[in-house]
Amino acid sequence: MWTALILCRFVHFSVVLVLFGVCLSRAMIFRPSLIPACLPLLDRQLDRTMQWLAVLALASAVVWLSLTAASMAGSWANAVDPQTVLLVLGNTFFGKVWAWHLGLAVLMVLLLRSATAAPALRLIVSGLFLATLAPVGHGAMFSGISGQLLILNQAIHLGAVSVWLGALCVLLALVLRPGKVDVRATLLRFSGMGYGLVTLIIVTGLINVRVLSGSPWPVPAFSGFGLILAIKVVLVLCMVLLAVFNRMMLRHREVPLGRLRISIALECLFGFAAVAAVSLLGTLPPILAT
Repeated sequence: MWTALILCRFVHFSVVLVLFGVCLSRAMIFRPSLIPACLPLLDRQLDRTMQWLAVLALASAVVWLSLTAASMAGSWANAVDPQTVLLVLGNTFFGKVWAWHLGLAVLMVLLLRSATAAPALRLIVSGLFLATLAPVGHGAMFSGISGQLLILNQAIHLGAVSVWLGALCVLLALVLRPGKVDVRATLLRFSGMGYGLVTLIIVTGLINVRVLSGSPWPVPAFSGFGLILAIKVVLVLCMVLLAVFNRMMLRHREVPLGRLRISIALECLFGFAAVAAVSLLGTLPPILAT
C-alpha cells in the first residue's frame, strides 16, 4: 500500500510541478516575442502535452485520495468505499485541503481544453493547484503560526522547484529543434533566472529541514529520513553542476548543441529523481534531534 502511495505521490508531484513551471516559463522566459523562431508548432505541442498532464494530474489526485483512505482504514477495500472516502474528505485536514485540490484539478483540465481561456488565468489556477500541495506534507505536523509559516515556506519551495523543472522541460524541447532557436540567447535568459531559483530552493529547503528535524540536519544523518534527504541534496547538486556546465559551453563561439541536449536531458532526469526522493520523504517521519 505504501509503495503504491509513494508511486502515486511521485506521479502527481511531477505533473503538477511541470504544469505550473511550463505555464510560467512560457510567459516569462520563452515568450514568442523573445524567441521569434518558437513558432506555433511548439506551442501547439505544449498545449496538447499540458492537456494530457492535467488529466493525469486529476486521475493521480483521485488515486492519492483513495490510497489515503485505504491506508487510514487499513484495508484495500476502503480505497473505493464512498463512505470512507467522504469521511476522509470531510473529517481530516488532508481531506479538506484535497477537496480544494481536486476542484482546482478539474478547473485546470477545463481551462487547458478551452481555446479561449486566458494564459493568465491558466497560470493563476496552476499556481493555486501547486500551492495546495504544500499543506499536505510535514507542515500539517505543526499548528498555529509556526505551521502556517512552514506551509508558506513549502509553497515557495515548490514554486521555485516547479519553475526550474518546467523551464528545463521547455528548454529541452527548444534545443531539440536545431537551427530554429538562438540557443545562446535562450540559455542566457534562462540561467539569469536560474541563479535566483537555485538560491530560493536552497534557502527554503534548509528552513524546512531545520524546522522539521530541530537541527541543521536530521539525526542520525544517514538513516531513514536523513538518508533520503541526503540523496535529494546530491541530486540537486548534480543539477546545479550541469547548469554550470551549460553556462560554460556558452563560451564557445559555436555552442556544441549535441552535448547541450544531453546535459539538459540529464538535468531533467536528476530533477525528476529528486521529486521521487521528495515523494518518499513525505511518507517518512522526520527524526527530531534530542
